Amino acid sequence: QLQLVESGGGLVQPGGSLRLSCTASGFTLDHVAVGWFRQAPGKEREGVSCISPSGDSTDYGDSVKGRFTISRDNAKNTVYLQMNSLKPEDTAVYSCAAEPGVISGCRNWPHEYRYWGQGTQVTVSS
Repeated sequence: QLQLVESGGGLVQPGGSLRLSCTASGFTLDHVAVGWFRQAPGKEREGVSCISPSGDSTDYGDSVKGRFTISRDNAKNTVYLQMNSLKPEDTAVYSCAAEPGVISGCRNWPHEYRYWGQGTQVTVSS
């Protein structure tokens, strides 16, 4: 059974940092593009970042550029999202998604991904 599990969410003060993890089971992340998305209450799902299967290509949403960094460790079957300088407006449920069979590159659009995790809550508040 193909499954993605996110972890690392929680409550953090403004200016703080969190690292989210997305671990796959039932399949390997080789040849799989992975994206991180977030959705706040009353708002549409937003593309945060994505990474190509080899890790040589990444993309970021404008609101997180310079603050968030995506990376992957295929040996651990895990993709990470390092979030620094967090702001209250970063508060949302963060989900990772995977699209197998990608040759290169990645896209930061939800409809490009077939497999999704359940999400992890990130709350930025003092």
